[in-house]
Amino acid sequence: MIGIHPARIEACPALADIHRQGFDPAWSAEEIRSLMDGLGALAFSAGPETSPVGFVLCRIAADEAEVLTIATRPDHRRQGVASALLDTAMAAVLASGAASMFLEVAVDNLAALALYRSHGFDAVGRRPGYYSRPGGPIDAMIMRVDLNR
Repeated sequence: MIGIHPARIEACPALADIHRQGFDPAWSAEEIRSLMDGLGALAFSAGPETSPVGFVLCRIAADEAEVLTIATRPDHRRQGVASALLDTAMAAVLASGAASMFLEVAVDNLAALALYRSHGFDAVGRRPGYYSRPGGPIDAMIMRVDLNR
């Protein structure tokens, strides 16, 4: 099992590199740092602190939490890293007082949809044309889980 720990600000360049390998457009180290410094933010990384292989960034507002992003290096995908990160984030936001958690995911991201469904997330809405793709815009599915289940 890979170690999960709070992400450190010093890791932002490495986290940005992981994000770049999974998302287009990707977030810069400065954008990730700004989100990590934000009110109610929680971030966890997987693997060695100096060379993480994945991370999750969440935000808590009142009794609700949002997954802002979750990303894993391509060479560590399908090995339980994202699942461990999501488990850790869900436990941490519940312990911080959140009763539910939500996120947005592209409807064509089948691996992410399967991950979220396996953690109890259900579709609760849709944002048409939310993500840009070379072939045209893709909808975002809004998913939510009750953390007190």
